[in-house]
Amino acid sequence: MTLDPTADAAYRGLVLGTEAEASTPLGFSVWVDPTRFLQLDDVVTVITTLPDGTEVETSGIVDDVRTRQEGVALTSDVSLARDGVLPAQQATSAHISVTRVEPEVYVPPMPGQPVLLAQGAARDRALFFDRMAEQFPLGLARDGSTIVGNLEFLDGAKGAHVNISGISGVATKTSYATFLLYALFEGRSLGARRANAKALIFNVKGEDLLFLDRPNVMLTDEIRERYASLGLPAGPFGSAGFFAPVRRGDLPIPDTGARQEGVTGFFWTLREFCEEGFLPFLFTEADAETSQMSYVIDAVAARLAAAAKASPAGPNVFIDDVEVEDFDQLLDAIDTHLDPDSDLAFKWAGSGNSAAAIGTIRAFMRRLHGSARHVGTLIRGAGAASPEKHRIGFQHQVTVVDLHRLHDRAQRFVVGVLLRRVMEERESRPGTDRPAPFFVVVDELNKYAPRTGRSPIKDALLDIAERGRSLGVILIGAQQTASEVEPRIVANAAFRVVGRLDPAEAQRNEYRYLTPTTQKRAALLKPGSMIVAQPEIPVPLLLEFPWPAWATRASEVAPTDEAGEPAPVPRLLRRFDVGDPED
Repeated sequence: MTLDPTADAAYRGLVLGTEAEASTPLGFSVWVDPTRFLQLDDVVTVITTLPDGTEVETSGIVDDVRTRQEGVALTSDVSLARDGVLPAQQATSAHISVTRVEPEVYVPPMPGQPVLLAQGAARDRALFFDRMAEQFPLGLARDGSTIVGNLEFLDGAKGAHVNISGISGVATKTSYATFLLYALFEGRSLGARRANAKALIFNVKGEDLLFLDRPNVMLTDEIRERYASLGLPAGPFGSAGFFAPVRRGDLPIPDTGARQEGVTGFFWTLREFCEEGFLPFLFTEADAETSQMSYVIDAVAARLAAAAKASPAGPNVFIDDVEVEDFDQLLDAIDTHLDPDSDLAFKWAGSGNSAAAIGTIRAFMRRLHGSARHVGTLIRGAGAASPEKHRIGFQHQVTVVDLHRLHDRAQRFVVGVLLRRVMEERESRPGTDRPAPFFVVVDELNKYAPRTGRSPIKDALLDIAERGRSLGVILIGAQQTASEVEPRIVANAAFRVVGRLDPAEAQRNEYRYLTPTTQKRAALLKPGSMIVAQPEIPVPLLLEFPWPAWATRASEVAPTDEAGEPAPVPRLLRRFDVGDPED
């Protein structure tokens, strides 16, 4: 290939062939022309002509750039070179990590060959975008171009699930998860399936996610342009429903702070708790650490389910023909049937050689009562008003369940119950080749699915990670440290995303998909920047995503006029603060 370097704006330099920087089929270095420059994340391409005339296009990404002085040997020579005493000159080189070779003839680029900045179709080929029949926007490259993902590796056709890691408050994990949902629901990627696609988000940090349906007052023209470049509108989520736990007391009022209007308080009836087997979700990994404890939990849950099915219709249950009207009475009934000194005809923890040890039964009772203090308000009897109106439903496209005011045990309970419900509802539907996806966003994944131990919640998350793909249930999990999460859940994620990482955490095996350079860069990322790895691209890509177009707190809610349209915003408020939306 003949090229006049000065005539091509894409020209960046020449392939190096020194002993220290020899060219290989999987990586090569470039001497950067002094009148041009290369930076990290630039995509370049080289055309190599084989002896038979075949042209091989080798493309890659800049993963390292170095500048050195040639003609000096000592550290202090830099001063002499600057003053013109030594005849030294500066030389910049960049290392390229090869992403694609087309056709697949793996020969090294020849020294002296021109290196071009990949643009347009060449860039799409380099990053395999041309092979992605179904795309969705992941974010923007540093040059403003769009970085896309393969939808078939997200919706279950070829793969599924997203895992996001990063330091809390800096990595913007939740912000990026909601951006992905916005890109899918408000864009065109899902096509006809968009109408039936759903998402369930657990809000565990403040009330940031209770305003997804409200426009952001800080939305500027610059931010709108960034959304437009991704093919997206700039505004709030079009369909969102909000649920919060009811407060203590007889009235089912949602326990929220900044937002009350449009939020439904939720609870479950005693019958639902017993009949659907919610009891195991009251226990953590440590609670069920022994087989005997697990046996007692399962045995009592089975007894409660049988009692509920035998009870007359209604929110209450009958145990030994005695009506149980509230959660405290239910606990009393369980205590009575587990008491070794009870005169009842049967023991719920077994009898004879199969009976659980007294110490295990007492430990079960202690843990049950400990959990009940925090969960009891969510389980109500016939005295509760209109339980049907206070049941979490998925009528909206995005359902946000606010948990941030609940105790840790109560959070676990709600998450476990809803995860199992999602899977059961999907299993009850007729099978289809590509069902409309149902996304589940779980933050603090290391709390619900830790690396060690077992629990019903962890089993539910594992079920989604390993079997949810076939049902269209997609897990978007986030955590500070992937090394503390059940490995099978992380391994099943087709898309792996990191924000700013602790340098020590970045060295763990869970991040081996990052190149040495990206591992170092992960410790320097600013809010709004993420590194994304997906199956078809051999090198992780750095991207940015725009500031949320929806409000992330009450103070960001844009005023609206009488018609519900965004009202003009005072100029003093129309500024863009690059701080963290999670702060």
